[in-house]
Amino acid sequence: MFNVETIRKDFPILTRKVNGKPLVYFDNAATSQKPQQVIDAIVDYYSNYNSNIHRGVHSLSQEATDKYELARHKIQKHFNAQFAHEIIFTSGTTHSINLVASGFSSLLKKGDEIIVSALEHHSNIVPWQMLCERTGAILKVIPMNQDGDLIMSEYDKLLSKQTKLVFVNHISNALGTINPIKYIIDKAHQVDAAVLIDGAQACPHLKPDVQALDVDFYVASAHKMCGPTGVGMLYGKEAWLNKLPPYQGGGEMIAEVTFQKTTYAELPHKFEAGTPNICGGIAFGAAIDYMNTIGFDVIAHYEQDLLEYATLKLHEIEGLKIYGTSKNKTSVISFNLEGIHPYDVGTILDKMGIAVRTGHHCAQPIMDYFKIPGTIRASFAFYNTKSEIDSLVNAIKKAKMMLS
Repeated sequence: MFNVETIRKDFPILTRKVNGKPLVYFDNAATSQKPQQVIDAIVDYYSNYNSNIHRGVHSLSQEATDKYELARHKIQKHFNAQFAHEIIFTSGTTHSINLVASGFSSLLKKGDEIIVSALEHHSNIVPWQMLCERTGAILKVIPMNQDGDLIMSEYDKLLSKQTKLVFVNHISNALGTINPIKYIIDKAHQVDAAVLIDGAQACPHLKPDVQALDVDFYVASAHKMCGPTGVGMLYGKEAWLNKLPPYQGGGEMIAEVTFQKTTYAELPHKFEAGTPNICGGIAFGAAIDYMNTIGFDVIAHYEQDLLEYATLKLHEIEGLKIYGTSKNKTSVISFNLEGIHPYDVGTILDKMGIAVRTGHHCAQPIMDYFKIPGTIRASFAFYNTKSEIDSLVNAIKKAKMMLS
């Protein structure tokens, strides 16, 4: 049985106060909080077996290597990758996307086309713009509608024999929209285009199966799913990863080095130059264990209940407008109060101990579409409660009175 009060006891930070008020943390789309089990894994590494990996014959190095590679296998199993070497450790989603974009610099030519969506985070826009500048490829955009859904009929029209790559987020960080990625992947494959899915916002809420999706690349960050910052993963089909050149040169990613020629290591080490975030990788595995112990079906059901409750309560506030009204969305609500700047609302909420995000959420094209400077974003996780949502609603009402 899911008991949110029991779950909350796993998260030490949820007991603290901010500005003299109990913390209400509704900025989960920016980063999730960390359970004691993950914190313990970090402390255990640095306290008991801190060592560099893959290089030493001594016991500490071997123990660290074993636990780091065990984490890779946990991630492989979680995402249902066919091989462990299809999982590349990175510093996060942004690093993963840039790795792929860099690799495709040698595979694209002038006149090739790549497609992104209007719902993307800047991290899934800027690297592809840079790729187009380097190669002469053309960037095209799947438009969105007023509900925050992508217009699939327009996507169909964009696809052609010139399409080489398609990049779409699984879930919009700004609006919570869950995109129809299976349809997007299948249609792209009909024109022999590769697909990268940005799963940073999806992985805290659901459990992607990369083989069932038949996706070519899938990227995620640990810190969004109860893990530490500074570590993430790139899944890539073995065939694609073998086609891409290394992203960085250095130790660990080599097979043999002479001054005449260097040969590269096999996957996954080909893309993992230098000393990695060893502790982060191990803690990433611990975070996946923790969330799977709760169960992603349970998490999704509970968070959907929170979303519906919050949506209902917020709609009762006169002058409050919600952006992103897709029927298929996750526990993110972006909203504004009529005539009031979102930053001002966020500042007052903070004084009441409530953490929300304000601004364009690294998704400025979305804000431009709605002709607004930004939104107030409340994003919920499985350790949040309806009583916290009530606190948010009351605080918004107070902020409205103070700022009107």
